[in-house]
Amino acid sequence: MDTAHASASALAPARAPAHDLTPSRASRTPTRPAAGDVHVWFVRPPRSGSVPRSPGAAAGTAADSGLPAPDSGFTAPDSGLSVAELRRAASFARAGDGDVYATAHAALRRLLGGYLGRPPAGLTFVREPCPGCSGPHGRPAVVQTDDAPTLHFSLAHSRGLIAVAVAPRVIGVDVERLPSTGTVEACARALHTRERAELAAVPPEERQAYFGRLWTRKEAYLKALGTGLSRHPRIDYLGADLRRRPARWAVLDLPAGPEHTAAVAVDGVRPDRVTVRWLPAHRPGDGPAAPDAAYGSTTDRSPR
Repeated sequence: MDTAHASASALAPARAPAHDLTPSRASRTPTRPAAGDVHVWFVRPPRSGSVPRSPGAAAGTAADSGLPAPDSGFTAPDSGLSVAELRRAASFARAGDGDVYATAHAALRRLLGGYLGRPPAGLTFVREPCPGCSGPHGRPAVVQTDDAPTLHFSLAHSRGLIAVAVAPRVIGVDVERLPSTGTVEACARALHTRERAELAAVPPEERQAYFGRLWTRKEAYLKALGTGLSRHPRIDYLGADLRRRPARWAVLDLPAGPEHTAAVAVDGVRPDRVTVRWLPAHRPGDGPAAPDAAYGSTTDRSPR
């Protein structure tokens, strides 16, 4: 449920509509997605504590502020992270949470830098106006310096998995680790009335996965809207009946392995193709990625 926003079909287990699955070779550099395409990247975060951190030091130093020391390996030139991102990563009470945050934002910069042909550290991020109050806390966006079509993105991370989605139109992505039975029971009350009915009709042994799919669709959609969870989850229906889902939006389940559920939401008609890739983790402190390194394994999901 941790995301880039400040920030979880018949009554059988929900599945994305039929897709053709065809293998595709990973490219050495990411090419901007075509008008009808969506690119999704998954990254495994590092083991807890595997990103080097500096010990405390005298007041007024980087270590005192929570920033890693220059010789720790966890530095902006290596990771591409800004000072604000480094400070945020160092602020988490648990080192593992900071490692995931740093790895997620380093992966985002690495990918967007590849798409835009710019160094990761040279990217600048802003917030679009909130659709509810017009405040500066809507969807995150990257400042582009060319006349090419806007490249939209969304970032999400949960325990054990990071997701980055990129498209030439507004997009939201979410990934969640499968919830416990207790979490399903506690959070079901936040679902739309019809979603709760669908969940109750699912066999008990399938409810965790079913709830996970419902919740990731919901968060992906709310992130794409730009509201996040400031818009109550029970307002919008993202269950099995495609006819009742929000008009003008396409919301698709994604393959995320046996321990997670994931979904993507895009503005407009269903995408022609959703390409899912697994990106080798590049941890802050590992140094720059090799310029000719492949971008990982690929699966194409082409909606019919």
